[in-house]
Amino acid sequence: MEVLTVLSLVVAAAALLVGVAAWRRTSSYAGDPDALPEDVVGLRQEVAALRAEAKGSFRHLGVVRYDAFSGGGQSAGGRLSWSVALLDDSGSGVVMTAIHGRSEARSYAKSISGWASEQPLSPEEESAVSAARP
Repeated sequence: MEVLTVLSLVVAAAALLVGVAAWRRTSSYAGDPDALPEDVVGLRQEVAALRAEAKGSFRHLGVVRYDAFSGGGQSAGGRLSWSVALLDDSGSGVVMTAIHGRSEARSYAKSISGWASEQPLSPEEESAVSAARP
């Protein structure tokens, strides 16, 4: 039984070597990028275009939830306030904040460029931007 197992492994290895050698002889690529089939070149161009397009999309997200009025008499009873940062690869985008109180809600949006804002950010907004940063 052991002899049969060893013999089958030797035959399988030989078949693999013959197959690899045949593939190398018939392969038109042979290490030359100009010899790639047109469909491979087209796929590489498509991937490059998708990567360029993705750089400008909002790919980084950071969310912070909190109780804006904890300790003051106006607590809404939970972490209903939030800040969310939506940023692209260069750190440009927006941070949006909604502050919920017992009788009113306010919302704010501040622009972000290079992972920073020209407008003052609250600690929660800064946390959202930090959470979005890779």
